[in-house]
Amino acid sequence: MREGEIRALGEITGRSVARPSNVARDVHRAVTRRVFGALGPLGIPVRVVHDSVSRASYAAVSGALRAPFAAGGQAVARRVSESSTSLAESRAGAIALGAANGLFGDRLDRHHPELAVRLGFWQDGREVRLDETGIAEAFPGATPRIAVFVHGLCETEDAWRVPYPGGAPRPTYGERLSAELGITPVHVRYNTGLHVSDNGRALTARLDELVSAWPTDVERIALIGHSMGGLVARSACHYAELEDREHTTKITHVICLGTPHLGAPLEKAANVASWPLTRMPETRPFADLFMNGRSAGIKDLRFGSCLEEDWCDCDPDEFLRDRCRECPFLESATYCFVAATLSASPSGPGGLVGDLLVTYRSASGGGRRRRIPFAAENGSHVPRSDHLRLLNHPVVCGRIRDWLAQDPLRRLPPPAHGAPV
Repeated sequence: MREGEIRALGEITGRSVARPSNVARDVHRAVTRRVFGALGPLGIPVRVVHDSVSRASYAAVSGALRAPFAAGGQAVARRVSESSTSLAESRAGAIALGAANGLFGDRLDRHHPELAVRLGFWQDGREVRLDETGIAEAFPGATPRIAVFVHGLCETEDAWRVPYPGGAPRPTYGERLSAELGITPVHVRYNTGLHVSDNGRALTARLDELVSAWPTDVERIALIGHSMGGLVARSACHYAELEDREHTTKITHVICLGTPHLGAPLEKAANVASWPLTRMPETRPFADLFMNGRSAGIKDLRFGSCLEEDWCDCDPDEFLRDRCRECPFLESATYCFVAATLSASPSGPGGLVGDLLVTYRSASGGGRRRRIPFAAENGSHVPRSDHLRLLNHPVVCGRIRDWLAQDPLRRLPPPAHGAPV
């Protein structure tokens, strides 16, 4: 771990330990405001004294709880060598950072950028330098066809190596595509706690740099996203077209695996559970502590937000309001989806349960009010499978290979939505 990372961890630990005292302060403040409000002008002298004493007391308690951890972090950081390896470059550290960034990565980005993951391309546990030398070293066998893999919430690029249950470890999708179709796999790592639209903009900017420095002329790019990664891929395509990026017309496929295009039930449930607590000042601190501290990225999963307009200038914790705008498909690309269910069929209760985290209707984009215009032949259902198995599943691998082996479409597929293949 590096010096800045250790200091940031000390500050975060101290703040976490002190947080219950801040909740007590906010509840106390809400209760006393109600009492003094009832007393009116008669209670003003007492209120002035009370507020001054309580403010100083809570500040002292909070500072005393934070100080040892912050000081400890500073002391340890001073002993760290300048050549120390970053937390992000170790497998265990990367997994821990991926989870932390997913849960509160937006706050890390604002207050502790040393621990916030910057969107980039990673190979063999190292970030790829986006210049000709760096790319040549990371991809010595670079081909004109690229498959960009975008992981999901709280994950890293290592998630694609999740072994399929009941057997020996399988090659990743990227390894299979490289061996069978000559496609070069490129893996993204990013801060999943940021808004999907922020990551979409960042991904399209990095893709431009990647294509510019690629050793050969890039002919085709496929974006393959798992869960939140599918939303980021769709967002990146939108902003690539909006900003007239050079690589836009090279994108031929966007493949979404278990992506909550219409939202995720768990995030909707969290919104429903927290909303009543926000209605009263006395209970609002508990909502902020236990529920509403979720990252912006997690809240984007409530209805599958891909664009900045979906969340800008509105309350992120408002009660089940779907503000998602249309995010049109690129005319140059074929859009595909894979949806899994625990049951053998997507109809009936199996479709409602989905893969435990995403329902069949959401993954396939076939909602009552909103519909994502996947063509019928570009959808696939994986029975008796859960959300994480989509990261490394033989059926999914076959479907991806078949889609990428076909000639890319150069027009928008018809908006009809039928039963998946």
